[in-house]
Amino acid sequence: MRPLSIGVALAAAIALVAGITRGGVDVLGLAADPTLIGIGAVGLMLALTTFRSSLISPFLRVFSTIFAVEYVVTGLAYVAVEAGWWPPSLAEAAPPASLPTTIAIFGLLVHLISFIPVIRQITRLADPYFETSDQRDLQIGGLGARHVTERRFASALVVALVVINQFQVAINVRLSFFNRDWFNAIQNKDSAAFWSLLFGVFCFWAAIFVASNLVEYYAESVLKIRWRRWMSERYYGLWLGDGGLYRTALIGQAADNPDQRISEDVRSFINSTYAFSISLLSTVSTLVSFSIILWTIPADFTIPGTDITVPGLPFWVALVFSILGTWLTHLIGKPLVRLEFNQERYEADFRFALARLREYSEQVSLLRGENAEGRILGGRFGSIVSNFYAIVGRTVKLLTFTATYFQANAVIPYIIVAPYFFLGKITLGQMTQTAGAFSRVESALAFFIARYQSLATYKAVVERLTTFRLAIDEARRLGTKPPRIERPEHSGRDLVLHDLVLCLPDGREIVRVDRLTIEAGTTTLVSGPSGSGKSTLLNLMAGLDRPTAGSILSNGRNLAELSSLELASYRRDTVGMVFQSFNLMPRMTLEENVELPLRLAEVDRSERAARVREALERVRLAKRTGHRPSELSGGEQQRTAIARALVNRPKILFADEPTGNLDSATGEAILTLLREIQSSMGMTIVMVTHERHLAERFADRLATMGDGKLLSTTTAAVHASTGISR
Repeated sequence: MRPLSIGVALAAAIALVAGITRGGVDVLGLAADPTLIGIGAVGLMLALTTFRSSLISPFLRVFSTIFAVEYVVTGLAYVAVEAGWWPPSLAEAAPPASLPTTIAIFGLLVHLISFIPVIRQITRLADPYFETSDQRDLQIGGLGARHVTERRFASALVVALVVINQFQVAINVRLSFFNRDWFNAIQNKDSAAFWSLLFGVFCFWAAIFVASNLVEYYAESVLKIRWRRWMSERYYGLWLGDGGLYRTALIGQAADNPDQRISEDVRSFINSTYAFSISLLSTVSTLVSFSIILWTIPADFTIPGTDITVPGLPFWVALVFSILGTWLTHLIGKPLVRLEFNQERYEADFRFALARLREYSEQVSLLRGENAEGRILGGRFGSIVSNFYAIVGRTVKLLTFTATYFQANAVIPYIIVAPYFFLGKITLGQMTQTAGAFSRVESALAFFIARYQSLATYKAVVERLTTFRLAIDEARRLGTKPPRIERPEHSGRDLVLHDLVLCLPDGREIVRVDRLTIEAGTTTLVSGPSGSGKSTLLNLMAGLDRPTAGSILSNGRNLAELSSLELASYRRDTVGMVFQSFNLMPRMTLEENVELPLRLAEVDRSERAARVREALERVRLAKRTGHRPSELSGGEQQRTAIARALVNRPKILFADEPTGNLDSATGEAILTLLREIQSSMGMTIVMVTHERHLAERFADRLATMGDGKLLSTTTAAVHASTGISR
């Protein structure tokens, strides 16, 4: 940007040198011109902000670059016009004096708004895409794929879209003058001028306008889908990485419904950001261009009943009318921001409840819990309904005002200029041009009135994505902040916990273990009442979560100090997990469920087949491979889950309530199977269960939890009836 700022400064200096010449003619052939002085002065300010553009958002920096380049081009072009160097054949294309000044003001405004808090909040979400160094293939028709840097391609698309929008504004300005001349031809009954203007001017520019719309649509679609793909991948990558999937559950409402935020909120954010950046820029360009037309209408507008002339009277009426309308719209519609935010959350909660009900359909049916579940769904949907009616009530008030406002807008310009037409001060063409320009200016000024409800939704989406990103960051920081305990020496295969503490983000302590040793090759049972921290402790030892303080030592490594990549490697190579619920993928066969971890790890096909066969033989399910979870008994489903945990040949198997959904006989069979596997593979097993009376018969060591603390550890004798020798 620094070379560009130098170019802007040089263009501004040329305009200043030309403008401050007094008396006579300078080397450029220019007489003194205050307009050029103004162009040069505002250009120097633009050069300064361009030089300092590294301080603003990368997304807004794209717009700053566009305006800086346009200022250089239009500023030098206006100097050429004043010097008499502009080709006479291009007289209609000569830039007006206000154009370089207006562009420079746009550039200054971009720099200023970048420091507004709500704009900074939006750009913090948009900026990463325009900073990324990621590269992707770009398919260009029949030319094949091209490797492009994502941020450069995105910036190029934004530049193209801005230029197209500004070009469309220029076409509308040209058609405004066509409209004036055409109606004058009608008034004068000049058929030759009528047909010449229709085919020579209107058809030509209308065709170009249609073509530009097609190009704009294609470029806009490409930008949106590539932006959405990158942003979605980034968010679900952060959500899934480094245990974030598990830890965001500890954050609470700040991270509610992450699936909805990634799928719906990202899409809404990109669509709205495009609309309220490119479209707003086009609107401002329309405002400036047609304001100039209103201001320069060759008529003496006087206050009715007096001889007092008011230059640009239609412009001032449009300005006052729009400011008043925008202020009233904000007062009426402000509560919509909060209501739209809540509506998104209630809708997502209801969808989640339906999905959860589908997962537990069998249990609900067996327990005859349809009525209870119906009441839960009714409560969730009741929140949607009540909040929806609040939105409807507020929207009715807003629409009542805006509909009245825009209906009045259709006739006000004619009411203003018709008396001057009747007095013969303006022609019919000038009256229609004034009315058209007034409508354009007033619509531009009423940009926020027309889109207030959309802005409210947009603000809610921005808030949801912002809080979600902050929640992910907080989740990833859990257990990585001080205080930290120095790692003691440890090199054995035992799993050793020292001074372990896990706290919630608000500082509340949920797990504390002063010291616990899980000896290699043994079975340890962790028991305690619900809410005592058993499953959380299991997740810590399995590397699914990081402690706030303390250490978890395994093979000479402290899990609390491993990087995300190292921790993922530990979970893949060392850990097997058997969960109480959500063990199996309903749409996969038994064999596919067991094979899933190997597919995710991209293990070779032949190696996968051998490991799956080995795991199924260990759990005695080798003859049931083609069955799906719904075709298996509870015990068979749990054995399938155990086989899936064994398929990576882990050194430690963690089992969270492996018998929780089973009857006593089946539960005892599962524990017997685990004991057999532990003995034959020399594997360490850590098991959480409420059924201590059953499980302690199969455990070597018992650990008791209460209120988040490890209360005691004892040694248990293996029951002789298991028939397993030690």
